[in-house]
Amino acid sequence: METPGLVVHGEAAPFSTALRSLLNNPQYSDVCFVVGQERQEVFAHRCLLACRCNFFQRLLGPKLGSGMPSPVVLSTVPAEAFLAVLEFLYTNSVRLHRHSVLEVLTAAIEYGLEELRELCLEFVVKVLDVELVCEALQVAVTFGLGLLQERCIAFIEAHSQEALRTRGFLELSAPALLSLLRSDKLRVDEAELVLAARSWARVGAAVLERPVAEVAAPVVRELRLALLAPAELSALEEQNQREPLIPVEQIVEAWKCHALRRGDAARGAPCRRRRGTLPREHHCFLDLPFK
Repeated sequence: METPGLVVHGEAAPFSTALRSLLNNPQYSDVCFVVGQERQEVFAHRCLLACRCNFFQRLLGPKLGSGMPSPVVLSTVPAEAFLAVLEFLYTNSVRLHRHSVLEVLTAAIEYGLEELRELCLEFVVKVLDVELVCEALQVAVTFGLGLLQERCIAFIEAHSQEALRTRGFLELSAPALLSLLRSDKLRVDEAELVLAARSWARVGAAVLERPVAEVAAPVVRELRLALLAPAELSALEEQNQREPLIPVEQIVEAWKCHALRRGDAARGAPCRRRRGTLPREHHCFLDLPFK
C-alpha cells in the first residue's frame, strides 16, 4: 500500500510578491472593472477572484463568455477600497489606512469576505480617534456590528464634547444618534446635547429637504429636558417657537418635573443625570441617581 505523500511548502513571500505584481495589471488580465464615482479602470483575473470570493464567482460567471468581456461597473465602492479588496484576494494580506478602512470594511461585508472584515474591525479599533469614531459608529449601526458599536459608544462617552463637534456626528443617521442619546455615560451637559441635536437636525433637514422638527422627531425624545434649569428651559421654549425642534408636550413634561419637584412627576420625561451633567439647584429633587 502506497503511503500518502508529504505536503511541503516553499517560501510564502516570493509567492505573495508574484501575485501582488498582477494587481491591476492589464497584462494577462481577462476582466476590467470600472470602479467608483471617478470611474477608474481596474484590471483583474476572473479565475482568481471567482475561486476566492463567492460574490465574484456569481458576478463573473459563465454568462460573461470567453475573452475580455465588457467592463463591469461597480460605482458604489471607491477605487482605493476596491484595490484593497483585490490585494487581499490576491495575496491574503492587505495594507489598511485610517482614512479608507471603513470603506474597505463596507466592501468586505458586501462581498462576504469574513476574514477581511475581521482584519478591518481589528484595525478600526486600534486607530479609533475623535475624527473617526462617529463614522465608525455609523458603519457599525448600518451593518449590525455590535462589538464595534459598543467600542465606539464607549469612546464617545469618554470624549463626548470633542466627538459632538465633528462632521461625522452631524452625518449620523437617526438610529446611530439614538444609540448615543440613550447613554447615561456621556460626558457632556444636557444643554450642549440640545444644541448638538439641533445642529444635527439642521444638517439633515438641508440634505433631505424636510423640516427640522420632522428630521429631529426620532431622536429628541431622548433629550432630558428636566435636567435644564428653569431659565434654560424658558430660553429653549422661546427658541423652539422660532425654530420648532422639540414637541411642545415634551417641554410641558419637563415643566411638570420642575413644578412638582419630583423626578417621577414628568411621566416619560427622562430625569437621569449623565456623567457630564452640570449640577443645578433643582437636581436635589430628582429621585434618580447618577449612573
